[in-house]
Amino acid sequence: MFGGIGTPEVLILIFLAFILFGSQKLPELANALGRSKGEFQKGLSEATKANTEQQTIADLEAGGKTPDQVLIDRAKAVGIDHTGMTVAQLQKKVEALEAMEESE
Repeated sequence: MFGGIGTPEVLILIFLAFILFGSQKLPELANALGRSKGEFQKGLSEATKANTEQQTIADLEAGGKTPDQVLIDRAKAVGIDHTGMTVAQLQKKVEALEAMEESE
């Protein structure tokens, strides 16, 4: 059956599981195991789904930084202290200062 485990051994294991966990607890354990397997497969599929080419290029250009980290770097480059600001506020200020610098 499983490379050395035969039918008698499997039956003994099932019998021991009934003794250890009881007939009421085994369906709950099987249900939990099934849910765990489903969550694992869901996470695995999310982790392995292919990125689009544009996303890959954007990630490479960002140097492994998140968009928020890139924004903070841009803010530091134009002399803005980002503490206490929301991302939207910081984005507006950075864009305004960068536009001013480009027009000069």
